[in-house]
Amino acid sequence: MAGLITNFLVAFGVVLGGSLLGGIGAVLTLQAPAVEMEHWAEKIKIWALVVAVGGTIDPLRVIESNFMEGHMSPVIKQILFILSAFLGAHVGTSLILWICKGGGSQ
Repeated sequence: MAGLITNFLVAFGVVLGGSLLGGIGAVLTLQAPAVEMEHWAEKIKIWALVVAVGGTIDPLRVIESNFMEGHMSPVIKQILFILSAFLGAHVGTSLILWICKGGGSQ
């Protein structure tokens, strides 16, 4: 459970932090911060997933080797880690998009 929460929060933090810093960069370069934040949130999303699962191909190797040997517990665990990271990146992107659209105050 700790790994799932950590993967979620790491992916969430990568998207949130990268987008917010991209917005600061937009302000410093006199561009529209909301537009840049939306752009970076979408662009960073896949990299947040990669960062959260370890940045290597190892999780896929674990899935492949254990699946071929019939050991499903490690396979399910790795798939849950990847799904947790994806969910964190998606929630982070959705939050940035929601903030940039006005936060539902319309």
